Amino acid sequence: MKTVSEFRKSKSKEKISIVTCYDYWSARIIDESDIDAALVGDSLAMVIHGYETTVNADIDLMALHTSAVKRGITNKLIIADMPFLAHRRGKDKLIENAGKLIKAGAQALKIEGGDQDTIDSIRYLIDSGIPVMGHLGLTPQSVHKFGGFKLRGKEKEEADFIIESAGKLEAAGCFGIVLEMVPSQIAKEVTEQISIPTIGIGAGMYMDGQVLVLHDMLGFNKDFSPKFLRKYMDGYSSIMDAVNAYSRDVKNGNFPNKNESY
Repeated sequence: MKTVSEFRKSKSKEKISIVTCYDYWSARIIDESDIDAALVGDSLAMVIHGYETTVNADIDLMALHTSAVKRGITNKLIIADMPFLAHRRGKDKLIENAGKLIKAGAQALKIEGGDQDTIDSIRYLIDSGIPVMGHLGLTPQSVHKFGGFKLRGKEKEEADFIIESAGKLEAAGCFGIVLEMVPSQIAKEVTEQISIPTIGIGAGMYMDGQVLVLHDMLGFNKDFSPKFLRKYMDGYSSIMDAVNAYSRDVKNGNFPNKNESY
């Protein structure tokens, strides 16, 4: 297992590979793969439950999926997203919410944002013994504030905020930072500035590692093809062909045959 400590030490030594994982069956596959870590992302609200944004994921939903992933993974680092507003309800609620995810099986949490309140919450969790990964750039929980899923950091003011916030997250004790939908040169500057690993999604080639949504990289969503996404299989067509073949076999009497009967 790549522990949080090993994760930190990977910077400049080897690239880190992360994929999202939301359930038991995919967790078992990831557990036997070369992937370094699994992210139980709040993107499950969109990918699994069909919501338009991630804000519909609450702490109980995240804990439910985290526990399913934990039952399938024994030797990978499991990181779980703190969902929308879960760290903004006071210290008692912060610890309660974080505790639910840790008890469900997460070994670390990921929290979006670089504002002072978020950094204070992250520092409090780390001081309480809970490892935290930061997340800057496009922070999907703030999609309504941003007006959509758009590239962040194009303007100097926002780029400066991302760079400055990365330093603050490192100082707060984060063991890594996700940079999402950020110009590659800004991501490069952040990666060179801080001593903890940067993990990119739509942030270019200069990162210490990369994360992708498993369902996206497997091509399950035929209508989703952003520039940053590389599809490693055409999952949609493969599954469609398989279920249609099954339906044909049922309808023409070829399934089940004698060898498939008791």
